[in-house]
Amino acid sequence: MSRPAIGTHPGLERELLTADLPGAPQRALAELIAGNRRFVTDTPWHPNQNAGRRTAVAAEQHPFAVIVGCSDSRLAAEIIFDRGLGDLFVVRTAGHTIGPEVLGSVEYAVAVLRTPLVVVLGHDSCGAVQAARAALATGTTPAGHLGAVVDAVVPSLRRAQAAGVEELDQIVDIHIAQTVTAMLEASTALAAEVSAGRCAVVGMSYRLAAGEARAVAAEPADLVATAALAA
Repeated sequence: MSRPAIGTHPGLERELLTADLPGAPQRALAELIAGNRRFVTDTPWHPNQNAGRRTAVAAEQHPFAVIVGCSDSRLAAEIIFDRGLGDLFVVRTAGHTIGPEVLGSVEYAVAVLRTPLVVVLGHDSCGAVQAARAALATGTTPAGHLGAVVDAVVPSLRRAQAAGVEELDQIVDIHIAQTVTAMLEASTALAAEVSAGRCAVVGMSYRLAAGEARAVAAEPADLVATAALAA
């Protein structure tokens, strides 16, 4: 089977997949996983990256997923999930830490744009997690606003300590899961959409060398198994 020309694959975006369609969260997750598989196998479609798409989304947007990701320069969501203009609503902070502005951005996408999937995207060897671990070990906090990033990651470190987890990348997975939980606890709007089945929140861990993104936490929880089967 020949590959579609760059930017011409019809893809999910032409269905205007929104939270009001049956099974939208599951379908959105499947689309992300399929795009990541193309990236890993070096067979990208590069959909929606041409002038036609640019014109089509100029007046309005209908992203099918929100990505709350780490700011790490190696974690560009549209690249690792093989997507294009108008597909993903991306919010990035160091260590995918969340605050009022992040939560407000997520609520805008979910409540106003009707986006059916929120992904918390972390990665191995996370510098924010390493900084927080060093701060706990030394009893010091980094100067300036970096201290706020460390403070936001510390609860995940304490959760890992309580579970006896010491390996860095396992701590990263705990931090991803903790962010999923914290986001749902902090945002009643997001929690209501998830409870109604119109949205899902999935935590994914990206491997920098391999390029793979795997689900490590989700609400509803059965989406972790769904993601594993689709990968």
